[in-house]
Amino acid sequence: QVQLAESGGGLVDPGGSLRLSCVASGFTFNQYVMTWHRQASGKERELVACILSGGGHTDYGESMKGRFTISRDNAKNTLYLQMNSLKPEDTAVYYCGAAPALYGCSGIVYGMKYWGKGTLVTVSS
Repeated sequence: QVQLAESGGGLVDPGGSLRLSCVASGFTFNQYVMTWHRQASGKERELVACILSGGGHTDYGESMKGRFTISRDNAKNTLYLQMNSLKPEDTAVYYCGAAPALYGCSGIVYGMKYWGKGTLVTVSS
């Protein structure tokens, strides 16, 4: 059974940091592109970051560049998202996702196959 289990969300002050984790099971983790997406209340889901199966290439949404870092540990089947300099507009449910490696980060809109249930990040003072 495929499972993507996110953790690490919570309430943080503006300017603060959080580290999200996503533990994967039930599929061959190192054969998948992994992503973080987010969805704020009343808005569409948007890409936060993407990392190729081997970890050698990453892509970020424009507003996340320079503040967020995606990484993965294939030995632990775990995906991470380090979020720094958080802003109130980063408040959203953050989802871990997986697409077969052949799609790359440029093709994930067509290839997303698995999703986690999400973890809520709230940035507020």
